[in-house]
Amino acid sequence: MYFLGLGVVLLVLKYLEIGPVATWEWWVVLIPFALAVVWWAWADSSGYTKRKAMEKEDKRRQDRIDKNREAIGSLAKKRRRR
Repeated sequence: MYFLGLGVVLLVLKYLEIGPVATWEWWVVLIPFALAVVWWAWADSSGYTKRKAMEKEDKRRQDRIDKNREAIGSLAKKRRRR
């Protein structure tokens, strides 16, 4: 995602001819987009993307379990007080 953001910034600077980027060649400005494609290809082929998605799902599941346990615990305490 950082490569994509950098590419957009460089593209805008080149298009508007701002600063030293205006004198750079177009292929130099487009390099971050190529790096983003390489990164995404590697992340998908290595399983990095799937692993991160599974970690996120596991965290959501654990948070839900903890929330339910806390709710059950608070209900049990209220019943004892009566």
